[in-house]
Amino acid sequence: MTATVPSRPAADPTAESAPHPASPAARGPNRAGRQLHGGPVTYAVLILFTAGSLFPLVWTAIAASRTNTRLAGTPPPFWFGGNLARNLDIAWHDANMGAALLNTAVVAGTIAAGTVLFSTVAGFAFAKLRFRFKNALLLLTIGTMMVPPQLSVVPLYMTIAELRWTDQLQAVILPTLVSAFGVFFMRQYLLQALPSELVEAARMDGAGSLRIIWHVVFPAARPAMAVLGMLTFVQAWNDFFWPVIALTQNGSPTVQVALTGLGRGYIPDQSVIMAGALLGTLPLLIAFVLFGKQIVGGIMQGAVKG
Repeated sequence: MTATVPSRPAADPTAESAPHPASPAARGPNRAGRQLHGGPVTYAVLILFTAGSLFPLVWTAIAASRTNTRLAGTPPPFWFGGNLARNLDIAWHDANMGAALLNTAVVAGTIAAGTVLFSTVAGFAFAKLRFRFKNALLLLTIGTMMVPPQLSVVPLYMTIAELRWTDQLQAVILPTLVSAFGVFFMRQYLLQALPSELVEAARMDGAGSLRIIWHVVFPAARPAMAVLGMLTFVQAWNDFFWPVIALTQNGSPTVQVALTGLGRGYIPDQSVIMAGALLGTLPLLIAFVLFGKQIVGGIMQGAVKG
């Protein structure tokens, strides 16, 4: 008597594709597709850091709304007073803030545009082109970042005086149109974001160097250009050391130079100084509120590029 072995049922062709109940696919989206949420400790730390970051700005506004006598009192004020409009009006007229803001916008905008343009072109050359002494020139460019700016003040001022540019905006603009940091930053970005095959393909199609830079390099480097432009604009807006040497308050001052006139006198009025500082900071805050989404988007796009 032979035992009969029961035949195995035909395998379902769709059975192998079904996820196992214990597999991650059966439990829902994997961790890479989920949105991470912070716990109470994370939100507490973020709130603490946000409050610490906003405190100097809030304190500037509080001090600008008080009197000089109240600021010298103990304890210092921790809430707004009623003299904000008066102090802002005094700072606006005494420091000629209207002309100073216009001059600073011209200086910072020109420096940011020039730095982004020249740094992108130089960064592309160091990243993708082949020429003699490329590495030596790159090391020389990076080496200039190690030289303290105070060492170049005397020869730079002598040059500006020989050109008769003292107390003129070009004395502040031209020496800072290119930065070694910008060249290095754009070079590092283009090494990863711009494939060499794309440049070679453009050359095979008959594109010249200028056309490659305009139609290939600039679109690929747009996120890094936005970040570099933002950083350069803020730095040029807040620059004090060289503008206070090359410019005067009665000529063509920038905001930082104009603010030095508010601190003169036997007893400087700290509330008026704070009001002037608040006027000089407001344009940057307004620009970030209006273009903050584009700025952060450019930073994130540049962070995940390549």
